[in-house]
Amino acid sequence: MANRLFQGIITQLKESMNCTIGVVDMSGQVLACSDSQRIGTEGMTAQQGVLSTPGGYMTLDLGDSFDVFIRDGYTCKPFGTPGKPEYVIFVEGTDENAAKYVNILSVTLSSIKQYYDEKYDRTNFIKNVVQDNVLPGDIIVKARELHFNGEVNRAILLIRVLNSSDVSPFDVIQNLFPDKSKDFVLNITETDIVLVKEVKGSTETKDLEKLAKSISDTLSSEFYTRIAVGIGSVISGVKDLARSYKEAQTALEVGKVFDTDKTIVSYDNLGIARLIYHLPRTLCDTFLSEVFKKGSIENLDHETLFTIQKFFENNLNVSETSRKLFVHRNTLVYRLEKIKKLTGLDLREFDHAIIFKIALMVKKYITSNPIKF
Repeated sequence: MANRLFQGIITQLKESMNCTIGVVDMSGQVLACSDSQRIGTEGMTAQQGVLSTPGGYMTLDLGDSFDVFIRDGYTCKPFGTPGKPEYVIFVEGTDENAAKYVNILSVTLSSIKQYYDEKYDRTNFIKNVVQDNVLPGDIIVKARELHFNGEVNRAILLIRVLNSSDVSPFDVIQNLFPDKSKDFVLNITETDIVLVKEVKGSTETKDLEKLAKSISDTLSSEFYTRIAVGIGSVISGVKDLARSYKEAQTALEVGKVFDTDKTIVSYDNLGIARLIYHLPRTLCDTFLSEVFKKGSIENLDHETLFTIQKFFENNLNVSETSRKLFVHRNTLVYRLEKIKKLTGLDLREFDHAIIFKIALMVKKYITSNPIKF
């Protein structure tokens, strides 16, 4: 497809330039040329290490250079993806006009190649869909152009690298998921990597958490790289990939606020924390002022807050909590009465306990000042 695009441009420019122009790839094959008889000819072998042009041979030791150079009466210039030449343009002649022509062709054909890559490359397409850069009406059309199955179940795993290391986590994760027709590994930022994983319809959140754990264990044990993983919900259509990605982002941010010890957080398991995360700041402030009418939550010392935490962990059971805290039951009852006096909430009553639990989470949320997506 790209060859036809190159040839179309060269055919249109052939008469205007009045000289032989063309493109060869790095294997030595002429992909497009104003002299149609040269298209498809081979000029390079591993033994030769040289590239054939209509006027002779040029060496292929280009490295990562995109500079113009002269070979055997032709002005040449490599082009391709940033940092990696993939093609060489050749223009007959070594004068100033030839240099201008080769630069014009470089800009033109590079733009054509970029357009081709963006339109037909699946990974690029998925990355744009994930980042919500494709109009909903275009997603299905482009998926069909790419022969991309948009109806299978997929889930987004957002992998955030927490420390630097000598290896590339992106390369490691790519090697863990080599089937590029089903799974896609995308570089989003310097620290964020997205895995778009094709899954079965019966896949549950716990299965995705096991997968995330295996990725984390591989990176930490073999490459000393720590990561955190946010998991979006399983979606059945390619159009919902952006939603799953935002859910994975939310899972990481909410987990950082409410589950500081967890490095793998699923959006589906956020519970009430997800609701609190989406509340406006003014509403949170109003709620806290209404709950703690008798006194501020700041009046509770560290020991009291620790007691409350253990009381919640033990399902409001006084006997079990006192045993876990290694205190007498009456001591715990005294502490609960003190909390009731300060806040007006009796944690032994289920409704009061719920209100207090939510209030603590809201306070934590306000203090953390998280980034919202």
